[in-house]
This record gives sequence, C-alpha cells and structure tokens, in this order.
Amino acid sequence: MLSRARRLHPALRRLLLPTTPTPSRGPPLPPHHPAAVQTSKPSPIFFRRHLCSPPPPPTPPPASQPPAVVSPDLPAASANSICPGCGIAMQSSDPALPGFFSRPSPKSADYHARLAPITADDTRISASLKSGHLREGLDPSRGAEPAAAAGAEAEAAEDKGDGKVLVCARCHSLRHYGRVKHPDAERLLPDFDFVAAVGPRLASPSGARSLVLLLADAADFDGSFPRAVARLVAAAGEAHGKDWKHGAPANLPRALLVVTKLDLLPTPSLSPDDVHAWAHARARAGAGADLRLAGVHLVSAARGWGVRDLLDHVRELTGARGNVWAVGARNVGKSTLLNAIARCSGVAGRPTLTEAPVPGTTLDVIKVDGVLGAQGKLFDTPGLLHGHQLTSRLTSEEMKLVQVRKEMRPRTYRIKTGQSIHIGGLVRLDVEDLTVGSIYVTVWASPLVPLHMGKTENAATMIKEHFGLQLQPPIGQERVKELGKWVRKQFKVSGSSWDTNSKDIAIAGLGWFGIGLKGEAVLGLWTYDGVDVISRISLVHERASIFEEAGFTVSQIVSQANSMTNKLKGTKKTSKKKESKANAAPITAPEAAESSSTVDA
Repeated sequence: MLSRARRLHPALRRLLLPTTPTPSRGPPLPPHHPAAVQTSKPSPIFFRRHLCSPPPPPTPPPASQPPAVVSPDLPAASANSICPGCGIAMQSSDPALPGFFSRPSPKSADYHARLAPITADDTRISASLKSGHLREGLDPSRGAEPAAAAGAEAEAAEDKGDGKVLVCARCHSLRHYGRVKHPDAERLLPDFDFVAAVGPRLASPSGARSLVLLLADAADFDGSFPRAVARLVAAAGEAHGKDWKHGAPANLPRALLVVTKLDLLPTPSLSPDDVHAWAHARARAGAGADLRLAGVHLVSAARGWGVRDLLDHVRELTGARGNVWAVGARNVGKSTLLNAIARCSGVAGRPTLTEAPVPGTTLDVIKVDGVLGAQGKLFDTPGLLHGHQLTSRLTSEEMKLVQVRKEMRPRTYRIKTGQSIHIGGLVRLDVEDLTVGSIYVTVWASPLVPLHMGKTENAATMIKEHFGLQLQPPIGQERVKELGKWVRKQFKVSGSSWDTNSKDIAIAGLGWFGIGLKGEAVLGLWTYDGVDVISRISLVHERASIFEEAGFTVSQIVSQANSMTNKLKGTKKTSKKKESKANAAPITAPEAAESSSTVDA
C-alpha cells in the first residue's frame, strides 16, 4: 500500500514529467518488460495523496483553448489615431518619438472572471487541490456569480463612460507622475501658430459663428494674456462690422475674457466687481481700444467657481452651430477649465484632456464633444509660447519653484533710498530716489522663491556669491549666464496714501511688486533682457500686517545653500592648514585671508 501511495500517478506523469525516449538499435520493448522498468530513472518529485482516498480516475486530455480576444475596454489605435489627451498623432514604432503608445495586451473574453475566495483554514479544498480535482459539492455556477457581477459592473461603467482611455505615453506620464517621460523628445514637438491655423476662419465673412475664449492667469495676467489673438479678433470684428452695416453677410467673431485660477488671489480682500473692471481695462491695454469683449468671467476650475455661468454664456453666444476656441498661454489652465466645463455640462464619462502642471501639455487642436450640443464645437488649442515670460527660460525644476499653486500671501518690506529687494536670482528692485523717508514694497510671488533685502551697493556681491545658491532660481551658478543679459528699467511711481498700494510693477511669468507711498519715487528694476516688465494700477491693495526683516527670508533653499557653503569653507580651511604645515611657512591672519565678503543688510 505504501509503495502504491508513493508511486506517481500515470496521468500526472504525462502532464508534469514528460520523458524523452532513448534511441535504441532494436525494436522497442513493451512497457511491462523488466529491462524497460530498469532503464527509467526515478523522479525526484513525489506527490502524496491521502491513503484513504481512492485513486483518481484517469485525466482526460486537455481541450483546445479558444483563441484570445482583445478586450473592448481600450479602443484599438493605429498610427493615424489622435491622442485624446494632447491631440498628437499616435505611433507605436519608436518610444523616443512623440506620440508613442503601447498597444493593449490581448485578453480572453472571460478575463474579468474571478476565482471563488479560498480561505486558509478550508482543509477540504486543500486536499482536493492535492488530488488534482475540485472537491465534490462545489457548484461552478456559484463561483461564477462574482465574476458575472464584476462583468455587469464593468459593462455598466462602460455605459456610463467610465472606461479607460488609451493615451500616448507622454500623457500617461503627465497624468500619473506629473512629468514628461522623454524630455529629449520635447524639442521634436511641432510648434502651433494660432493666427496661421485658426486666423483664416476668423477673418472669413462666411461660415459658422465663432467665439474665442481669451484665457489669462489671475496671478500673471499681463504675461499670460494672448495679445496677438486678441488683436486678431479685434481686427476681424472691425472689418466685418463695416460689411454688416452695409447689409452684407458678415461673421462677427466674438471674444470672452476668462480670468482663470481665481483661487490663487487673496479673494477675501478682493471685490469681484473691482477685479472685473481691472481685468477688462488690462485686456484693452494689451490688445488695443478696438477690442470689444462680449463679457468677462472670473473662474476657478479647481474649485468650480464661475464655470456654470461661463457655460451658459458660451451656449447663448454660439447658438446651435457655433465654434468655440479656447486660447491662452502655456500653463494657463485651458485643459483644466474645459474638463470642468465638460463635467458641468453633464457629458457622460470622464474628461479626456490631460491636465498637468507642465507647460505645453496640449500639442494640437482637440475637439471636446458633447458640451455644446450635437452641432456645436468646442476646441482646445495648444498653449501659446510667450518669449517675454520668465517661465519660458526656466527648467522644469526651476518652474516648480516659480509656479503659484496656493493662495498668494503678501510679503511686505519698508525700505529707504539705497536699498534693494531680490526675488530669487531673477529680479532686483532698487529704490533710487524718494520724496519721502521710506516706502512700502509688497512682493506677490511664489512662497518657494526666497527673497533678500539689503543695500544696493552690495548688489554685485549678491550676484557673484549668492545667485544660484541662496537665491534660486536659477538653480546653480552656471545657469545665471544662460538666462541672458542683466538689464535695468526705470519707473517713476507716485501715490497718495500710505494705507494701500497705489501701483504694481509686474514681471511676466513671476509676479509683481505692490508699491505703497504718499509721494513720488524713482525705482530701478533689474532682470534678464527680453522679459516684459510693466507698471499698472494695483490689483491687490492690501499688504502684510507683519513686515519682513532685512537679509534672506527663512526658506529651505537658503538653509541648504548655507549648509553647503559652510562645508566648502571648512574644507578649504583644512586643506590650507595642511599645506602650511608641509611648507613650514608662517601664517598671518588666515581667517581674514579666507573670509568672504559679508553682505551688509
């Protein structure tokens, strides 16, 4: 009995331990021949079965499996498909080129099936698995119930539009990791010119009604406002308006100003009417007095502020067959806003546009279906590259420091003539002349960017020793020269109250200085050549209740730079002491010879 129990079952031998026949010169021996039994090698693996259980019946030969069927969850894509996240043509041949995607792996039709749960203390199932058979009494239909339920839920999710969407590898990396998978492929991406691509449609007197959404970032209005597109709309409206007055058919393109990321401003201290009037005035200042806006909307896609009102106004202006174009600078929030509009309109399924805090997420024109009805069309366009913004020159790591992602907080200084304020290694504001004793300067920028206030006469030392270290961005002293030439612009500012800010000096892509004074001042602003700097009416009139002190602001960047500088100084002192002992030369005042210039704050 024991030898019979230890003997490997013939069916399991055929399935698990196939043996190759050894060639022989004579005819093959029968299986029961003693010589054939002696030539077979014993197997090192033994399968035990319970002594009381009867021997299992012979295992039938395995049935042929049906061919695999590709799952319908992910749509089939080809080289001519367009990525629904960014609009680029997809390809599956070269991962280093833009638009690469991985084809879904083939799956069987019942790949949603789930096995019945097996507990660790179920001894009957354990014994049945050892014998190679399911235990008696287990109804396969009961185990299929969870699978059927899961399949029904999946089908219901697909009906609701919650199924997966196949996007390119770039969009997948941006959605899940917030970064570009292949940075070297970014320079191969095509450039988009809205004036050349969409301009002829706006200039044509015939065709469907056109509406342009001019998007501007609330934290960088003048830097992100699409001036060229606004001037195009103004010129087309002026030309078509003359034809319309004479009775000729004319397509009058309309424009809506949409101020995005309203949640970044200190909203409790702002009046919506004041911001509305301020944004309307700044738009006409950037595009010219000929720009006629059909309305101004203040929205926050992250919190849903003003999205419903914007959608209702867009539907009213476009009608049943209109075309809507969302235009704005890079990272202004076009895709995020259109996804919020799609959710607000009740479109089935998840919005497909890729959202990421990376400039240039959208690469081509994408049509958003189902928002404006059956014949209305809503288009998302690639972000416009504004060379006058500081962000166009920064790396991805430097962009993370400059981008404003939370509600802005004021940082206020009280400074006198001959003092300066640095915003990182990007901007310096000098107080050159005053008719009063001092002025209030409030910095509105990302809290991750360190500040410094000190004497103007030490500005050269700051550039040489602290740019790229304590004052970031740029990250690294070698990046200072790569950003361009350091140039100066002069501003004459006047105010009539100490309590509020009278003027703003805005730096495109960074933020602005709020100036509060009762008198006149001559200010000099230094930044890199080509960066747009303007003087405007103050947007936020408040300032901080507690003023900043002279020197560097407390930040992690400054602390790490100071620690690194102290380590370098200690290494230099140690090496010089070793050299002096080896040369046996007397040293006079080694600290004075090695100490660096101290910034007088």
